[in-house]
Amino acid sequence: MEIKSGNLSHPREFVLLGFSGLWELQNTLFAIFLILYLITITGNATVIVLIHLDSRLHTPMYFFLSTFSLVETLVITTIIPRMLVDLLIEKKTISFTWCLTQFYFYFSLGLTDFLLLAAMSIDRYVAICHPLHYSTIMSSRLCNSLVLGSLASAFLTMIPTTIWMARLSFCRSNVINHFFCDNVPLIKLSCSDTRLIELWDFLLALIFILSSLLVTVVSYVAIISTILRIPSASSQQKALSTCASHFTVVVIGYGSTIFIYVRPSKGSSMDINKMLSLLTSVLTPLLNPFIFTLRNKKVKEVFRDRLWKLRGFPGT
Repeated sequence: MEIKSGNLSHPREFVLLGFSGLWELQNTLFAIFLILYLITITGNATVIVLIHLDSRLHTPMYFFLSTFSLVETLVITTIIPRMLVDLLIEKKTISFTWCLTQFYFYFSLGLTDFLLLAAMSIDRYVAICHPLHYSTIMSSRLCNSLVLGSLASAFLTMIPTTIWMARLSFCRSNVINHFFCDNVPLIKLSCSDTRLIELWDFLLALIFILSSLLVTVVSYVAIISTILRIPSASSQQKALSTCASHFTVVVIGYGSTIFIYVRPSKGSSMDINKMLSLLTSVLTPLLNPFIFTLRNKKVKEVFRDRLWKLRGFPGT
């Protein structure tokens, strides 16, 4: 497809192929993704509201969880609304500026997610390995600093990356084989020498994703070591249950993201990348509020009490 631009190296717009091989299922896909989006927004909003309203959940653990839920909501919002529009129209174009904007916010929020997961693992480490000093160590000041530091470092880091991406030349085609402006298909379209930016992206993924994973792994090694020294089986089970949901999210989030991004893009299958991107950008934000709440006794208790009050019954 020809690039519509006075300067062929900088197109005014891109065409998103999305799920081009499923034309007959566009309306069905629209309904599915709309339902998934509404469930995700409702689930994460419920977690945030419950934590905000109930004093029993005013602890560092739930502060990080509410922030994580908010970021997950923003992640899916950078992708799904645009995807829903594209499923309803024939000409699936996106302006060059909006494409880079989507790219910037998606990856900034994604990096924030991983830094928050690392912060949550530190919180669990302190709670289990140093319970007597938990309230002193995990002060409001430290928690706020971890959250603000995660946001600032992720969003500031993505500024030069986005500027670098904006300066690439796209003289081959303006058709992106994806449902959003991901870095891999954009790099594949460029006729510039992309070796340096690919190396930069790879190093960025190593620094942010693998370093935060290392913090999580070290924290869990210490947590498991401490739990194994607890004499009571019931106490061991209680300690493990507080980490189970976080560990599940870590495995899903890091596993899929490392497979997509922590490797050179050359030779990678775009169809596989699209499916894995669906996992990280759609299914993971959908599942996370349910993973965190269904395995959390206190959140379920608060939810039940609030539900009973709405029905006119006194809470327990």
